Amino acid sequence: MASTRPTRIVGTSLKMYFDLSKTLSYIQGVAELDAHAKALGIDLFVIPDFITILEARKILSKTTVMLGAQDVFWEDSGAYTGEVSPVVLKQAGVKIVEMGHAERRRIFGENDAQVANKAVAASRNGMIPLVCFGEKSHGSIASAAVGMAIEECRPQVMSVLAAVSDEAEIILAYEPVWAIGAKEPADADHVVAVTKEIRRMTAGRKGVTRILYGGSAGPGTFAKLADGVDGLFLGRFAHDIMNLKQVITELSGA
Repeated sequence: MASTRPTRIVGTSLKMYFDLSKTLSYIQGVAELDAHAKALGIDLFVIPDFITILEARKILSKTTVMLGAQDVFWEDSGAYTGEVSPVVLKQAGVKIVEMGHAERRRIFGENDAQVANKAVAASRNGMIPLVCFGEKSHGSIASAAVGMAIEECRPQVMSVLAAVSDEAEIILAYEPVWAIGAKEPADADHVVAVTKEIRRMTAGRKGVTRILYGGSAGPGTFAKLADGVDGLFLGRFAHDIMNLKQVITELSGA
């Protein structure tokens, strides 16, 4: 395992917030941040909806911005109506696949085993799994809250680590469910304590493992969390391109 921390990374998922034209306009804006991110040594990714992936690929073709997808099925092909094949995503230029988001778990009943299978499918097809995980509730006593969070997150993370090749690159996005959409991100001490424990879980892996924080992240967030994470997975804050640019700058200086 490398003794140095991996390259810092930042990105955002557009979920289902934008229509077709606004999505492509936003992707163009992200493409224009490529030079800024490269100059500062920051990896940048963006995850649009499935419909706009092919057009997004064209816009990003001359950049190093990594194109993502919001989900994937765990089989490469077959009679799975409505699902999206990892083979097709790879052919469409996708580099990162998001999976296990709290909304997928809550609304669609996605479980740890399914998330692990999706991670394997993405990795098997040469893409990087971006695995979201996090605890649902937050205790009022700080030390107890950290312990409970770690124990709730442990099976979410370990199921993926056990399934994916030890040499595969993965991204683990810590998103406390209670902090998603909140006015403020989770307390920095809490995030650092949890993510340091997650890093210990990944110790010894041969593949690059990056840990992100997501959950109402914004300006100034990364500097407080730099001891525990390698970047940020941004939400609606980053839907303003200038806000995204600001965070890229902050990642380089923290």
